[in-house]
Amino acid sequence: MSGAQTGTVRTNVPARLDRLPWSRWHWMIVIGLGTVWILDGLEVTIVGNLSGKLAEPGSGLDITQSQVTGLAAALYVAGACTGALFFGWLTDRFGRKKLFILTLAVYLAATAMTALSFDSWWFFLFRFLTGLGIGGEYAAINSAIDELIPARHRGRIDIIINGTFWLGAALGALLTVPLLNGLPTGLGWRVAFGLGVVLGLVILLVRRHVPESPRWLFIHGRGAEAERLVSSVEQEVERETGCQLDEADDHITIRQRRSTNFLAIARTLFARYPKRAALGFSLFIGQAFLYNAITFGFAQILETFFDVPPGNSGYYFAVIAVGNLLGPLLLGRLFDTVGRVPMIAGSYVVSGLLLLGTAWLFHSGVLTATTMTACWCVVLFFASCGASAAYLTVSEIFPMETRAMAGSGSAAPAPKVAAG
Repeated sequence: MSGAQTGTVRTNVPARLDRLPWSRWHWMIVIGLGTVWILDGLEVTIVGNLSGKLAEPGSGLDITQSQVTGLAAALYVAGACTGALFFGWLTDRFGRKKLFILTLAVYLAATAMTALSFDSWWFFLFRFLTGLGIGGEYAAINSAIDELIPARHRGRIDIIINGTFWLGAALGALLTVPLLNGLPTGLGWRVAFGLGVVLGLVILLVRRHVPESPRWLFIHGRGAEAERLVSSVEQEVERETGCQLDEADDHITIRQRRSTNFLAIARTLFARYPKRAALGFSLFIGQAFLYNAITFGFAQILETFFDVPPGNSGYYFAVIAVGNLLGPLLLGRLFDTVGRVPMIAGSYVVSGLLLLGTAWLFHSGVLTATTMTACWCVVLFFASCGASAAYLTVSEIFPMETRAMAGSGSAAPAPKVAAG
């Protein structure tokens, strides 16, 4: 890496970043990073709500609804897992900022190709590649949140940013209604994917203003760049607030390195921190295989068991999306005040009990499409906090030089250590 030097250095950059008062600079980070979750929510929701129309004659694809919500969804998640691992490694090696642009470009290209699908195999292939780009975003974004947001705000900001997935989900659900009912069967779903490309291009313009992580810079031997970046941010915040910042006396000593290989990452995860690795995998398994299983198939459940027309399932999905969004917005601050452990455990336990109650009511045959949606809205109000907290937990409990790779398990959909 050009200009990089390695060795052992003493720095107060993390303390200087953590002492900053909230400012427009932080809002720029939140907007630049959070918008991609809106994109992911839009993407997943569009596919789920389009599944019925894609399976109809005249859609242009020889595909069944089960293949859309089953095989295509599985390939999307598999792509996200692969992308998180591969791009997570690249993120730790080449930096957060470069990967922000690369992973979003992969997403844009794959989504555009999905809109041009002419056969089912093409659709499946580019669903996998779309997931590849989104998975890379997961790794880079959560690492950047942990390294750019002050510690006292980090819990709620991480939960809220991850929760904005559901703003995109609500928008996607409502968009599919006029597109499916007002356009020909073979055109509406293509336009829906095209809108994802347009939103992605807007995000690409915003993303250009998100800086490289100073923490990543100094651990990779680019301490002078980190110092210049933090100094410019401090000057900007002082101009905005009109207050003189106090000196940051909390220094840490780190060993700089150019890159971290997979063997070192594996040793960190499974030899040095096996309990932390087990915790992270448990949270992500719950998030990916339980939480996502509910949301991916919601439209098909409505259409199969409650005879909701395919073009109208978006209205119901928008309601549960709002419940998912309100959870992080209203409960996110408690992760910084009450604490991570009680809030993560509580959100998982409460949502699990509510889900069991909903399953019993469904089995008893007393639910309608409306009451089923209301039940899931309440369940997901709590579950979305727990699902979002998985990213926060993993990014905080592993050393910074392996943070993106450790967090790559998040695609299967605490104090700092080391260089934290």
